[in-house]
Amino acid sequence: MTISYKGDYSLKIILDLTFYYPDTLVHIEDLAKRQDIPKKFLEQILLDLKKGGFVASKKGPNGGYYLTKNPKNITLGDVIRFIEGPIYPISCINPAVPQTCNEVKKCGFYSIWQDISKAISGIIDNITFYNIKEKTIKINEQNANMYYI
Repeated sequence: MTISYKGDYSLKIILDLTFYYPDTLVHIEDLAKRQDIPKKFLEQILLDLKKGGFVASKKGPNGGYYLTKNPKNITLGDVIRFIEGPIYPISCINPAVPQTCNEVKKCGFYSIWQDISKAISGIIDNITFYNIKEKTIKINEQNANMYYI
């Protein structure tokens, strides 16, 4: 599984909006600055995230972007699969891909690739953006209490 820049930025955008859910709309300029995302690229990603039902926007001077669902109900896997596609480490275990290999039934790797796919899914499908927000807060609190000489 590879996460592209678009995927990485998408995850950062959802996490950023998680910190403002449900009360505050986020201006695109603020989001671009905080996440260091070029505004034109951010606009494209936000359009995709809108199509995926993750974010919505309100126009006007008091407008901005917001999450359409509670971050407790958005998993890392939801966003990764929407942006990046299936998470299979190799095409032969992807049921959506026509089987071209005649060796699947006697392949020693096949079950390993399935196990890897299940392990990845088991992690990313059980981590919500609320979990990531809480982890981020904890990390920042720990780092705030560190002193450097």
